[in-house]
Formats: sequence, structure tokens, C-alpha cells
Amino acid sequence: MPTPSPALLDQITRLLLLRRPAALRRLPFTHSDPLTDALLRRLRLHPSAALAFFNLASRHLHYRPHATSFCLLLHILAHAKLFPQTRSLLHHLLSLHCTNHFRTFAVCNDVVSAFHEFGFSPTVFDMLLKAFAERAMTRHALHVFDQMSKLGRAPSLRSCNCLLAKLVRGGEPASALILFEQVFKMGIVPDVYMISIVVNAHCRQGSVDGAERFVEKMEAMGFEVNVVVYNALLGGFVCKGDVEGAERVLGLMSRKGVGRSVVSWTLLMKAYCRQGRVDEAERLLRRIEADEAAPGVDDRLYGVLVDGYCQVGRMNDAVRIRDEMVRVGLSVNVFVCNVLVNGYCKQGQVGEAERVFRGMVDWNVGPDCYSYNTLLDGYCKEGRMSEAFMLCEEMLRKGIDPSVVTYNMVLKGLVDVGSYEDALSLWCSMREGRVAPNEVSYCTLLDCFYKMGDSDRALVVWKEILGRGFSKSTVAFNTMIGGLCRMGKVGEAKTVFDRMMELGCTPDEVTYRTLVDGYCKNGSVLEAFRIKDVMERQSISPSIEMYNSLINGLFKSRKSTSVADLLVEIQTRGLSPNAVTYGTLISGWCTEEKLDKAFNLYFEMIQRGFSPNSVICSKIVSSLYKNDRINEATVILDKMVDFDLLTVHKCSVESVKNDFTSLEAQRIADSLDKSAICNSLPNNIVHNIAIYGLCKSGKIDEARRVLSILSSRGFLPDNFTYGALIHACSAAGDVDGAFNLRNEMLEKGLIPNITTYNALINGLCKVGNMDRAQRLFQKLPQKGLVPNVVTYNILISGYCRIGDLNEVSKLREKMIEEGIS
Repeated sequence: MPTPSPALLDQITRLLLLRRPAALRRLPFTHSDPLTDALLRRLRLHPSAALAFFNLASRHLHYRPHATSFCLLLHILAHAKLFPQTRSLLHHLLSLHCTNHFRTFAVCNDVVSAFHEFGFSPTVFDMLLKAFAERAMTRHALHVFDQMSKLGRAPSLRSCNCLLAKLVRGGEPASALILFEQVFKMGIVPDVYMISIVVNAHCRQGSVDGAERFVEKMEAMGFEVNVVVYNALLGGFVCKGDVEGAERVLGLMSRKGVGRSVVSWTLLMKAYCRQGRVDEAERLLRRIEADEAAPGVDDRLYGVLVDGYCQVGRMNDAVRIRDEMVRVGLSVNVFVCNVLVNGYCKQGQVGEAERVFRGMVDWNVGPDCYSYNTLLDGYCKEGRMSEAFMLCEEMLRKGIDPSVVTYNMVLKGLVDVGSYEDALSLWCSMREGRVAPNEVSYCTLLDCFYKMGDSDRALVVWKEILGRGFSKSTVAFNTMIGGLCRMGKVGEAKTVFDRMMELGCTPDEVTYRTLVDGYCKNGSVLEAFRIKDVMERQSISPSIEMYNSLINGLFKSRKSTSVADLLVEIQTRGLSPNAVTYGTLISGWCTEEKLDKAFNLYFEMIQRGFSPNSVICSKIVSSLYKNDRINEATVILDKMVDFDLLTVHKCSVESVKNDFTSLEAQRIADSLDKSAICNSLPNNIVHNIAIYGLCKSGKIDEARRVLSILSSRGFLPDNFTYGALIHACSAAGDVDGAFNLRNEMLEKGLIPNITTYNALINGLCKVGNMDRAQRLFQKLPQKGLVPNVVTYNILISGYCRIGDLNEVSKLREKMIEEGIS
């Protein structure tokens, strides 16, 4: 672009100095960066004229001044002490020209160049540093600080405080401490706010002791240390969970004559509540009320105590403190209402949470986004998705925009209840709308695809997660590893785990536990123990949940002899077995047919205060039936079904009690609450066990009668139901009845499996109808079924009974060909 002529520059300069900018319209010139820069340099001592031309150029339709022009004008205005105009221009510059790192550093260089050219004004550096800090552009603010240091210019105390505070809030406490040392060396005298920021930096680094030593050092050097600084130190001890340390700081304040503010007492109360010591927190409230020298109790103190009671589930006490708050003349605020809503939701009392939410209007309090999100989370966790969507619509009507947290809650709720297509529709709406998905959103979507069994789409999402920079997210890796393990792809899960380590993302206990559980379910218990060893070398202790997986893995791998060693290890580590531990052990010993051990563990579980659930009881009942201990199974199962099973079995409690072998079973039955246990397991499972028991007892008519009654109540028989009935009919020689049941299955859309056809073939063999048994065997491939070792053994036994050794030989040869041993 050509350099503007001196004559043109003289003309424009003269008109601007005469305050006649409107006359410039008659001059034949084109706006350009060289023209603007040249005029600003000529007018550097005439700020009003320089600003008038810059504004005129900025309003031109086809021209916008470049960053260098902004920087020249900044120095001109600051030199003239026109600070409001300087600040306005600076913010305009940042919005237009600091849109990425490269352009921002270029602007910084232009500011330095203009300073060297004009010899003024260093104030611009300070203003630029503060502007960067206010916008959380700390990297660039530190660059400006370094440039000022090189030029021998010191920033103002205010700008230093702003940058230090932003570094601490932005998770860079180490940088803040280094910066403070440089500030101090420059001779800038720290005020109480700077000292409190540095205290916060030490605390955020996890060094509360370092913060305490820093306060002592500042006091020794004669700097003012007031309640603001001590409150910062107090907050450090509270975050650390050190109540005794917090009390010590309060005592120190008292000895030094520093008045304790309501913030000081609120922080101490938070410390008590975080440790669950809510009764002590309430005693502190009473102490403050009784102390005339103490500041007045305000809504913050009461709010913390209400929240404390909510966190430990003492909702009646939380409401009592809320009511007391009103009696002493304080207003119930949105924080108090929100913690009550949250407390009730955590306790599963969503109805009460809704009542508090709807009652907020009575306290003249309007629900905010957090209020809606909290109740929404309660609905979603209970699977009440229709109410959740209605609440979202209400939010929009009230002018409250759903946040990414809102979307994440609903997304997770839909995935948890299995409404996967609705979840994917919501995801599309989220992407199309103004809310950008975050790490949690992507992890929920990843979980959704794995629950759908769609590993291909899950892999696409996983690549996007890594591409979006979430490679250091432990939650994302845990979700991926968990999804692969659920699909039985433990090898691929281990590959993801190795990649996690390569990328420097630190696995947590959940990561290791998920992988261990995957190996255990896959039958690779030795590999699971190797993963546990790797975890322990990282100084991460196994949880009781991990031990539960390992116990299950040992039983699955037929290594039950090692279970005792694992139980000793649990005890040595100071862990206590939970209900899942007992359930796993009982189920394992039942599978191993060591029912005496299972019974002993059941009674130990009861003794330790764990309520028996119907999953455990169902396993015991099934094992008793399989071991032909019919009466014992029946007396327990009678407590689990919603009808009189003993009458159906045509036996009485008295006859069962007279059987010595059923005394332990009777004790189990006596420990059950029929009304509670009936509702704790899906009816299909319990009813199937009842039908299986009747079939096992040879009471096929009774089983069919029970099925008819249950079907009238809405029970839908499945493969297990028909399998039990068909097996019983075949075993009793009622082959026609068995085939009628098979036909009934097909009419209901149920596809018989190989176990069902094995029962039918067995029935035919038992009645000597080997031709039909052979024909059915030949048709299995047409039905999409592969004969197994049981199928061949049934046929071989049938042919042996009629002495047809030729067919026996053929079947054995076919077994060898098929690789069945």
C-alpha cells in the first residue's frame, strides 16, 4: 500500500487540530493502515485530534484500523491521562484483535514497540496486564508482567492482586506463588488482600502449614494481617478437613486481638459439618448466640447448618433449623431451599423434595437453575422421566435456560431407564442447540452405546472424546473400559488401559476394579490378580467391591479353595464384608453344592444386620431343588411368592418341620418377611423358581395350574418356564404333553433352545421312540441349533437301551468329527 503524501497528511492534521473533522469528507483520500498510523504519530501530543480521526476511520464502511493503530492510540490517550477512553479502547482492541494466542502476543509486541517509539506511556502496560487478568488470559498477563520487568517498570498493586487472584482461581497456585516472589522483589508492598491471596495459593497447593508459616513471616516483617488473612487461612484448614487446625486459628485470632467475623464462624461451622459432626456444629451456633462479643448470627450460618444436617440425612433436624431461622427474623434464601431439595432427593424422598421446591414461593424465593437441576436429578434417578421433561419445560417457561448440567442429568436418566433412542434424540438436540456437550455428556453417550451393545458407534464417540482433548479424563477412560468389559471384550479393555497409562492419565481404584471385574467375569482370575498387584504397587488399596469381584472370579474359575485366603486378606486390611460379599459367597458355595457353608454364611449375614434379599434366597432355593431337597426349598420359597405354595405342594408347615434335614431351611424361612421379600425381586424370576420346584417334585399338573393362575395375573412365561415344564413332562413319559408345550412356546413367539430340544429327545428315547428322536435330532441344524454333548449322550443312552450298537458307533464317530468330547 503506498505511503501517504506529506501534503495530504498536512491537510488532514490541520483540519483535525482546528477541530473540523467533518471537513475531511471533502478531501480525496482512502482510509488505510499506513495513513492512520502516520497521522497518529503526527498527533501523538494531540490526543483529542488523534481520537477524532481514529473514530472517523473506525466508522468507515470498508475499513477497520489494525492492531498497531490501536496500540499507538492507547499510548497517546494514557499519556494524556484520558483513562476512561483508554480503557474503552483497550477492551475494543482485545475483542477485535486478541482472538487467539498468536494474535494476542502480536498485540503485546505492538504495545512494546509503540512505547519504544513514543517514550510513553508505561501506564498502558499496567492497564493491559489488568485487562488480560480480568479476562482470565493469565498466560498473556504474565507475558506483559515479564515485559514490564525488562523495561524496569513495576505494575500497580491492584493489577498484581487481580493477576494473583486469577491464577489461584484458575488452578495455578504454584504460578501465583512464583509471581508473588517477583512482585515482592520489585519492591511492591503487599496489602492484606495480596497476603490473603498468597495464603489461598498455599492452601490450594495443599500446603496449609506453608500458608501458616507465610502469615507468621508477614507478621514478623510488620505487615498488616487482619481478619481477611486469617479467614483465608481458616478456609485452608476447613478444605483440608482439619477442624482442630481451624479451631487453633480462631484461638490465635482471639489472642492477637483480631475480631472474628461472621465469615470466621461460618467457616468453622463448615468444618464441623464436612466431618459429619453436626451436633457440634449446632452447639457452636448456640455458643455464638450466647456470646455478646460475637457478630450477629446471619442466614449464612444457619444455611451451613441446614446443609450439614441434609448431608448426613437428618432431614427433620434440617427443617427444624430452617424453622428456627424464620423465628429469629431471618429470611429463608434460595441456598437453604436448594439444600433441602437436594437432601430429600439424596434420601430418595423426591415427593418431599418436590413439596419444598413448590413451597419456595411461600418464602418469596424464586427457584434458580440449581433448584431445577437438583429436583430434576431426583426425578431422573427414580426413572420418572415424564416428570423430568415436564420440569424442563417449566424451566423454559420461567426463562431459565437449561445448562449442560441439566442436559447431562436427563441424558443419564434416559440411558439408565433404557430409553436409548430418546437419549440419542436429546443428544442431537443438545448438539444443534446453544449448549455445548462437555466431558460428562460424551461419557454418558459412550455408556449409552455400550448398553445398546453398539461397540462400533461407541468407538466413534471414543475417538471424538480423545480428539476433543479429554485424554486426561479418568472418568472417560473408566467408561470406555467398563463398556468393553460389559461386552466381554476384556482384551480390548486392557489395550485402552495401556493407552491410558501412555497418555499420562492416572488410573484410580474404579479403573482397576472395573478391569479386575471384567477379567473375573471372563474366567481369567489369574489376570485379575495381576491387575490387583499392579494397583497395589501404585499405593492404591483394593476396595470391598474389588474383593467381591475376585471372590466371584475364584468360584467361576473353580478355584474355591483360595476363597478362604482372600477372606483373611479382607479382614487384615480392616475391610468389612457387605451384602454383596455375602451374596457372592452364598451363591458360590451353592454352585459348588456345599450348602452347609452357604447356610452358615446366610446366618452370619443375618447376625451382622444385613437384610436377606430374594436374589440370595432364590439361589438357595434353586440349589435345594437341584439337590432334590424339595420340602426345604418349598418352605423358603413359600415366603417369596404371593400365593400359598405349601398348599399347592400339598404339604404343611408341620410336615416340613418334622423333617430333620429341613431345620436350617426353616430358620431361613423364619428370617424372611414375606411382604418385603415378595416385592424385592421381579415376579418372573420367583414364579419361574416356584414352577421349577413343582416340576422337580413331579407335580406337573400343579405346576400347570399355578402357571394358569399366574398368567391371569399378567405373568408372561419365558424359555425357562417352558423349559422346566417340558423337561418334567418328558421325564414323566408324557411326550405328547411336552410337544404340546413346545408348540405353545412357538405360538407365543418364544424360540426353544437346545436345552428344550434335549428334553424332548430325552422324552422320546425314554418311551423307546428312537426313530422320532433321530428325526428331531436331524432337524436341529434347520432350527439354527447345534447339538451338544448332552444331545449325543441322550441318543447314545437311548440306542444302548434297545441294543442298537451300530447307531451308537455312528453317533460317537459324528461326535469326534464335530469335535465334541
